Amino acid sequence: MTLAQPEPGGLLPQRTTPQRGGLATTACMETLQVGYLHAVAAASGCSLAQPFPDNGIDWHVSHGAPGHTVDDEVTIKVQLKCTYQTAPRPPGPTFAFTLDNDHLVKLARTPVTVHKILVVMLVPRTQEDWLRAGHDRLELRHCCYWINLAGHPVTGRRRTTVRIPTARIFDDRALCEIMTRVGAGGRP
Repeated sequence: MTLAQPEPGGLLPQRTTPQRGGLATTACMETLQVGYLHAVAAASGCSLAQPFPDNGIDWHVSHGAPGHTVDDEVTIKVQLKCTYQTAPRPPGPTFAFTLDNDHLVKLARTPVTVHKILVVMLVPRTQEDWLRAGHDRLELRHCCYWINLAGHPVTGRRRTTVRIPTARIFDDRALCEIMTRVGAGGRP
């Protein structure tokens, strides 16, 4: 008996491009950004909790380390957003992102007992370009950036555009540095 061998790349022999499911693109974008957050949290040694209902904040991220002075474990709140409206690798020191004013007010509140950050993921417009896998890697395309909006003013009638620094790439090192600052009693 001969067993059939899978095609290279896992594609079925009669198709050159896999047929994607029918979920709305925005739902798929939400799932992708959650996967990115999970990967960053895992590499940072952080735990995740999803509030239910979320009430405008998607995730709570906690980090325990002996160097924290305010508590042995500190937590931040994370609001995730994802867009293909801004192309990956934006030029310049910042890119524009627009939030509903009600949401900005929640993220900009100060003082707070638990700090909040906004994490914005930029993805390619085409869903088939979001992910690349190989024997030694799994790449999520393209990148998440973070900002602490505490104290940011509302400037628009219904929506406000904020500037997200391109130097603030959200990865495991950035999350550990954020948690170190919060663990010392500072801001993200």
